[in-house]
Formats: sequence, structure tokens, C-alpha cells
Amino acid sequence: MRVLKFLTVVIWTLTFSWMPVHAAEKLTVYLDWFVNPDHAPLVIAQTQGYFADRGLEVELIPPSDPSAPPRLVAAGKGDLAISYQPQLHVQVSEGLPLTRIGTIAETPLNALVALKDGPIKKISDLKGKKVGFSVGGFEDALLAAMLKKHGLSLKDVELININFALSPSLITGSVDAVIGAFRNFELNQLDIEKRPGIAFYPEEHGVPVYDELILIAKNDRVTDKRFRPFLEAVEQATLYLTNHPDEALAQFLKAYPDLDNELNRRAWVDTLPRFAKRPAALDSGRYERFARFMKDAGLIKEVAPLESYAVELR
Repeated sequence: MRVLKFLTVVIWTLTFSWMPVHAAEKLTVYLDWFVNPDHAPLVIAQTQGYFADRGLEVELIPPSDPSAPPRLVAAGKGDLAISYQPQLHVQVSEGLPLTRIGTIAETPLNALVALKDGPIKKISDLKGKKVGFSVGGFEDALLAAMLKKHGLSLKDVELININFALSPSLITGSVDAVIGAFRNFELNQLDIEKRPGIAFYPEEHGVPVYDELILIAKNDRVTDKRFRPFLEAVEQATLYLTNHPDEALAQFLKAYPDLDNELNRRAWVDTLPRFAKRPAALDSGRYERFARFMKDAGLIKEVAPLESYAVELR
């Protein structure tokens, strides 16, 4: 009897030792920009092995053209992309088959910024002043809403396209303020340059709150079985970031040593509170309110049904 049991164990051991090991399922994620602290949950999900634990091999791809990722995903040339809620409303209005499946940064990062020692102490001080912007359309709408709350309009300011030279344009005096500055980066950059800034936050001046960084997929792929475990890994990584920020920063900088500088270390601290603790959760009211804002601003023609462009995976 003992011999029979022994042989049974041997047979089972040999059988399972020769069974093929299932390879991790690959998943590509196009980033919105080069890797930076905004992407910490994704990087930490990799370094901590949270993706691997769920059988995923995730590739993070920085874009050569920041505007390309949504269109690549819409064309089926990538699985997921990081984008922005305001841009999603516009892209859906344009007919791109895209759907939000998750959130990375759940508060706006965008801000209206001026130099602290300059003439702009309050938004009403912008009358007759120069305001720089990088991306027309949405940034104009943000500024218009903020100005309106303080009795001004876009006609009361001079808009100047400064591309992405936000901080330099302020420092050199080319403009009096900039719209589109990220509060976790430009404010720190100005402070490092010994020219501290003052920020006015859209959500405090007439603009409905919105998600800044989101994860989007092609409409016909939202039920992909890889997406839910992917979001679970991102959630686990976000909680790790919250509980162990210093250890997580060390991992982040080890993975990307070229980012080990004062700006990124400061941005890391300022970005952590912005990450969504429940990345899969969808605030339908927030999306519907912001869609109406976009329509009223003339950026989209119609408010699309929420379920056509945003879902909560279960």
C-alpha cells in the first residue's frame, strides 16, 4: 500500500513538472508623456510585481508624439493609453471609439499660474495682461470660465501661444500668467529657479472638477479580461505609494535613474495625494457635469450618453 502511494506521488510530480507554464499575458500601455511621477502607480505596480502576480506583462510606452496614443488605441494598435478626461470628451465628440476604464489622477493638475512677486495677485488683475497657453481649445475654455467668475472675459486679456515654455515665459516676462501649468511641476520648477509662483485652481474658480489622468481603451475591447486585473494591480500599487512613499520613490528612481533630480522629487510629493485610491471607480455625476461644461464652452456639440464613453469594470 505504501509503495502504491509512493508511486502515485511520483507520477503526479512528474506529470505536473512537465506541464507547460502559462506565459504572462502581454498588455501595452501608451503613456501621455515621457515617464514622470504622474505615472508612479504604473511603475510601482511593475517594480512590486503586482502586474506579474496577476499574470500580466505590461509594457509602458512613452509616445514620440503626445497626441498620438488615443488615436493609436482607437485604431487597435495598442491596448490602453493614458489620456485626460477633457480630451476624452472632445475625442468622443469627434467620433473616436474610446472609453474610459480607469483613473490615475482623480483631481485636476492644471492651473493658472503667475509669479508671486509679479502684478497678478488675484484673477481680476489679469485685465489687460498677457496670458500664455500651450494647447488651444480646452485651456481657453478653462481660462474663460475662471475669468467669467471674476467679471472678465477672454476679450479682456491677450492670449499668446507659448507652446510648452510655461515657466521660461513667466520668468522672462514674456507673459504675465500661464494657463495649462501643472501644479505639481511648474510651481516646483519656478520655486527651484528662485522665482516662486502663485496658482489659481480651476476647480475653485468656476470650473467643474474633473479627472486629470485616465486610462482609455477602444470601445469594443472594454471587456478584455486583462483590464480588471490590471486595474487591481494599479490599485494595490497606489495603496503602496500611500503607505510607503519613500520606499516607492527609491524604487521609482532605481527604475528611472535619469529622473533623480530635485524637480522630480518635489513633484513626487505633490502628486501622491492626487492618485485615485479606487482607479476602477467611476463618478458618473462628475463626468456628466463636466460634459455639460464642455458643451456650454462650445468644445463639443452634444453630450454623449455616459455609458458610451466611460465604464466601471466589475
